[in-house]
Amino acid sequence: MHLIWENLVKNLVLHWTNAFKGLGQGAGSYHIEKSVWDAIGAGAAASGSTIPGSFGARPPNFAAEKMSSTADTWSFWTLYLAPIQLERTFADKKYYDHFVELVRLLHMCLQFEITRTEVEGIRQGFIAWVEKYEELYYQYNPDRVSACPLTIHALLHIADMILVAGPVWAYWAYAMERYCGIIRPDIRSKKHPYASLDRGVLETAQLTQIGLLYNAQDCLQILNRRLSRPDRKGSMRVVGYNYTLLPPVSSNCADPSLITRVKKALGTRYNLSRKPQVLKRLASSVIITQYASVQVDSGDRIYAYSALTETQRAERRDATYVRYEVLVDQRPRDMNEANAIFEKETFFGRVQHLLCVRVPSDPAAGVLEPETILLAGITPCDISNKHDVLDIHVYKDESPTEELVDLNCVMCLVGRMRYRKRHWAIIDRSGTLARAVYEPDN
Repeated sequence: MHLIWENLVKNLVLHWTNAFKGLGQGAGSYHIEKSVWDAIGAGAAASGSTIPGSFGARPPNFAAEKMSSTADTWSFWTLYLAPIQLERTFADKKYYDHFVELVRLLHMCLQFEITRTEVEGIRQGFIAWVEKYEELYYQYNPDRVSACPLTIHALLHIADMILVAGPVWAYWAYAMERYCGIIRPDIRSKKHPYASLDRGVLETAQLTQIGLLYNAQDCLQILNRRLSRPDRKGSMRVVGYNYTLLPPVSSNCADPSLITRVKKALGTRYNLSRKPQVLKRLASSVIITQYASVQVDSGDRIYAYSALTETQRAERRDATYVRYEVLVDQRPRDMNEANAIFEKETFFGRVQHLLCVRVPSDPAAGVLEPETILLAGITPCDISNKHDVLDIHVYKDESPTEELVDLNCVMCLVGRMRYRKRHWAIIDRSGTLARAVYEPDN
């Protein structure tokens, strides 16, 4: 935390804003005009409305509200927002490329799993990055030696730290800051705040011990409110899905176009495209229920855009965009199904509907027992560009056609940020953790 977010990143920002120890930019050209920097700060703050709340706190306007910036907000800005905002900001692109290389190395450091080969890549990467830093900011000028604080040298030891102590997520977790955030709500008395804290810590410890003693940790949802599964009237779980459907619920699906899409999805699922009469009978007998939102067991809560009111759309942080992965036939014009070749492809889009479809048994359709399937209606984003180095995708328009996919194809929530006025950049924080692995049948 202190090495990267509280020192390195802040020092880079000071360099860019002509506030680093009075050095100026020397023979370089990395200064950013104040008006441009103010616009970057305002853009970061505005992005909070299009980034899900599960991603963390709203990004502050760090140009105007410096006291509101924490290590957590600096890390989110560095890893996800800055590569979007700083593109075409510097007079010379080499400063942007140098920063992007830092972001790439930090993403590698934060991987959940890391190989020794990758650790060696981190070692060589930071060596090259520090050498380039000396060229760009120190400029081999003894009068600018203050541009090389100890934190720059410390980057060269990160690879050794990983080999000794393991992946950095295990000890870059801001444990003390997180704990302070957990116990802060326990302060109920302004007159006796420490007594309130003591009582909250004691009662939490007591509940934890009760859960461990009687193997009842799952029942004590109060100890982990964010990740606890919702247990409320109208919620539902379906076998085979790691999701909980949440109300409000609508059992009246009168939208003809939506019913047609469900019919098409059933035809694909049960391979009934060439059996129109069987498909028609099956589609007419299913029961369709619409849900407003769904919560992934890992914590993300995804909303159906069509279920939100205008007020909710304006006031809530947008949690309707997702990344999903489906198998796509690489030979769509070949009518011989035996020649079909499927490959997994990644898409992004907005969830319009969340459907629970109860399918009755129909031996002619291959449905031997009644089953329940969950579908997500998504309008795909037409990806027009991708970052050369980082996992950042750009789109301008969304497809007007909604497609239904199995809810298990939905991997995770994603955020968005304005990009060059008319485009959007997609912010995907999942990395490799939410990547499905497709193993074709032999």
